[in-house]
Amino acid sequence: MDRWRGRVALVTGASVGIGAAVAVELVRHGMKVVGCARDVAKIQVNVLALSICTREAYQSMKERNVDDGHIININSLCGHKVIPFADLHFYTATKYAVTALTEGLRQELRAENTHIRATSISPGLVATEFISRASTNNPDQVAGIYAAYKALQAKDIASAVTLENLWLNLYSRCHCSFCCPSNPRTRLVFTLKWCD
Repeated sequence: MDRWRGRVALVTGASVGIGAAVAVELVRHGMKVVGCARDVAKIQVNVLALSICTREAYQSMKERNVDDGHIININSLCGHKVIPFADLHFYTATKYAVTALTEGLRQELRAENTHIRATSISPGLVATEFISRASTNNPDQVAGIYAAYKALQAKDIASAVTLENLWLNLYSRCHCSFCCPSNPRTRLVFTLKWCD
C-alpha cells in the first residue's frame, strides 16, 4: 500500500458499513479519502452511482495523466449467484449489473492500453444494517439469517480492499475476488478470478 500513500481515494457509501470501514482503512494507510454518502434510493445507487463515479474517476485520472490508478467496486456474492431470499432479488439484479459493469470497464481499460485496474470484491454476508433494511417486515427472519451464517465484518472487506492492492502489485491480471467467512480459525477465504 506504500505506493498509494498520499494519493486520493473516492469512497462512496462512506457514512456506514463497508464504505465507512474502507474509508478508515485507506486513511490508516496514508491515503487522502473523499467520502460520499447517500440516503435515498439506496439500491438504485448500486448501478447509477457506480457508473457515474467510475466514469468521473476514470476521466479525472486521464486528465491528470494517472496511468496506475485502481477502481475497486464493492460487489456481492449476490452478483454471481441468486440467493433464495425474495427480499434480495432486486438487490441481486443490481449486483449482477455491478459484475457486468466491472468486467466491461476492465475490457475498456485494456482496449485503451492503460494500466488503470478495475476490480470487483464480492463479499458474502456482512454484519451491517443492510439485511435489517432489506427485510424490515420480518425481524425474526433477519435474526435467522445471522444465526445460520457466519457474517463478515465491514473491517474484513476494508482489509480485502488493501489486500487487493497488494495482490495486484504482484499479479496484475487479477480481476475479481470473493471473500467469505470460512472456519473459526480462518476469517476470510479469497478466490481470485484471473483474466487475460
